[in-house]
Amino acid sequence: MANDKELKDIVLKYVINEYVEDEEEAEEMDFDTPLISGGLVDSFSMVSLKRFLENKYSISIPDDEATPEAFDSVNKIVVLIKKFL
Repeated sequence: MANDKELKDIVLKYVINEYVEDEEEAEEMDFDTPLISGGLVDSFSMVSLKRFLENKYSISIPDDEATPEAFDSVNKIVVLIKKFL
């Protein structure tokens, strides 16, 4: 199983590759950057991010756990992933 640092790196890389168009903005991102509340990830993108995580880690994240709050930073997403690994 991947450690926290690996999980965070994978999630951050995916978010940057999929949702961040500004290279300068991408360089400033870290594991605590607000994704949903910061406007980087919208509700549609959150669904594709959830699907990516479920496929990548062979987990199922219940819809009631896949809240904007749970997806608002890489650190929060990793906490969510670890609940279902």
